[in-house]
Parts: sequence; structure tokens; C-alpha cells
Amino acid sequence: MSQAWPAKPAIVTADEWQKLRSELLAAEKQATRELDALAARRRRLPMAEFDTGYTFATPDGPRTLLDLFDGRSQLALYQFMDRGPDEFCQGCTAFAANIPEAGPERLAARDVTWVMASDMPLPQIQAYRERMGWTMPFVSSHGTTFTRDCGVGGGFLLSVFLRDGDQVYRTYTTTSRGVDRLLWVHSILDLTPYGRQQAWEDSPEGWPQTY
Repeated sequence: MSQAWPAKPAIVTADEWQKLRSELLAAEKQATRELDALAARRRRLPMAEFDTGYTFATPDGPRTLLDLFDGRSQLALYQFMDRGPDEFCQGCTAFAANIPEAGPERLAARDVTWVMASDMPLPQIQAYRERMGWTMPFVSSHGTTFTRDCGVGGGFLLSVFLRDGDQVYRTYTTTSRGVDRLLWVHSILDLTPYGRQQAWEDSPEGWPQTY
């Protein structure tokens, strides 16, 4: 359903628009090069040894952190917030819903296993997973110190691990806006005139914004 917003972008000629678009494109290309440079720095990060002694509850029975790799060398693991019985984080839900059905399979083709984990008890996770129609693997770290040892606290975190034989190392973590930027909907909204329509954005006067 469309809405008629009171404020709109300025109207210019096609030539003026093309000139301004070209200037923005140059800035976008510079930002892309800077993001490529950051990705190169990530690939050069050292790694830290990580305990493998955790036991996760899964639909197929108990599994260790090493087991979660499914024989691959890399593991990307998103920790879904535990907000108590019958409570579910809207942000984590949006992130999970954002994952394409074929995403984990495509990562596996690059030797990366994708797993969603939470301190929620497994029955709670499974019931919510079924309700939402998700197909990605979910495991429970309930009753372990995994979440605390990852430094998650009461929030959420995306961690990347590398396996060398039976030893596991942590290579990268990100949270907040680092995870937010992986959302497809937000990426598209960032290209639209009104953006995400959130109060923190730097938008022109009169643009629709909510908290």
C-alpha cells in the first residue's frame, strides 16, 4: 500500500540528475574499494584457539562444537537471543527470515557450514522454527557457557570459526550494525529515497522516520 509523503526529493532535469548521480557513483565506488580493503584485512586477522568442549542439543542428538562443522573447515554461527519462554527477539527473527533457503547449501559449496544457535531450550527453538517455516539448522547451547564465553552477554553475535583437525579457532565476530548490514531488506531500503525510515538516519527535513 503506497503512501503520499509530504516531503519529496527535488525535481531536476535529466541532465542535472545524471550529473549528480555520476558524482554519487564515484563516491559509491570509493566506498566499495574501502569495503574491499576491509575484507582483505579480515582475511589477514590472526585467530585464537577456542574450546571445543561444549555440547549442543540438536534434533539429531548431542553435538560438540567440532561436530557442528559437519566435516568442513569453516563454521559461521549466528547466536539468536534468548529472551525467555515464549519470547523471541524481533531483530534475530528478521535476520533468520532474511536467510535464503539455498544460502547454507551455497556456503557449504565454499567449505563453510552455517548454523543458528541459541540459549533457548531446544523444544522452544524447534517450535518457533516450525512456526516460522525455517529450514536452516538450529542448535541449543542451553545449559552451557558457550554464549558467555563468546562474549555475547544478553545480545546476539555472528562468529566465524576455522577448524584445523580437531582444534577450533575463532577468526571473526560482529554484532549490531555489522549484522544489520547483512539484511537484504535493509540493503534495498538504503537505495530508496526514504531509506529505512528510522530516526537515527541522516535524512532531509520532512522525511518519514520512526523509532
